Amino acid sequence: MKHGLFLPPFDGLADVERMADLAVLAEETGWDGFFVWDHLRYSAPVRDILDPYVCLAVMAARTSRITLGPMITPLIRRRPQVVARQAVTLDRLSHGRIVMGFGIGDDYPGSELACFGELTDARERGRALNEGITVFQGLASGDEVDFTGEFFAAKEVAFHPTPYRPTGIPLWLAGRWPNRAPIRRAAQHEGMMVIQMTEPEQMDELKSQLIAAGADLEHFDIVVWGQRDENMVYRKDERYAEWSEAGVTWFLTGPGPFDLDFDEVRTYVAAGPPQY
Repeated sequence: MKHGLFLPPFDGLADVERMADLAVLAEETGWDGFFVWDHLRYSAPVRDILDPYVCLAVMAARTSRITLGPMITPLIRRRPQVVARQAVTLDRLSHGRIVMGFGIGDDYPGSELACFGELTDARERGRALNEGITVFQGLASGDEVDFTGEFFAAKEVAFHPTPYRPTGIPLWLAGRWPNRAPIRRAAQHEGMMVIQMTEPEQMDELKSQLIAAGADLEHFDIVVWGQRDENMVYRKDERYAEWSEAGVTWFLTGPGPFDLDFDEVRTYVAAGPPQY
């Protein structure tokens, strides 16, 4: 099981150079990946927020080994053709170390969908995400795309260059356990980031549903996000061996999202991934 950092570029981390410094430190101390939250707004007291893609570009330029990516980009509030350009650029800059995390997004905290007139109905967001992924993958492949949907269109257009890897950029789809629709969606791609799963024993049911939906678990990442305590501070889960034995391939942890202090986060990163 691999271990990744999952950090928001908020407040004390709302500095591109600081995020890059943390990525370098993460690589030096043995972390396998560094994933950046994608938000435009967040609940108080969060105030300062950076764009994840700009952060990732600098992080990619200053590292050479760790996996990087946005977790999770609500593709419904971004144009998939723009994200395709950004993702391919990052993948080439990083020499093939980018994973793209996509989801339908939330209208909380901070009401970051409704306040900009974005879709708020969950079913509509699901349909829009499916279309957005179709456009994204088509354009990122280098093939000509001719698609017209309910929400997005790409008419007789091809993008070049293509990703650094001939196999393309892996996609992880996010979903809250035990919702079934995100599981079915994720099964068609390279991985799933599972939110709000609390027990390793729940993995058996998740894997059964993924297989039923067509996932090849031999070539599929199951990503679990470390749980929150009552103070909304992310803690390390001490059951790493159990999660690994249950079939988790990535476990993500990190401080935040509130009251982020750079020196405290740096100490967290410097400690390295769990040893077990």
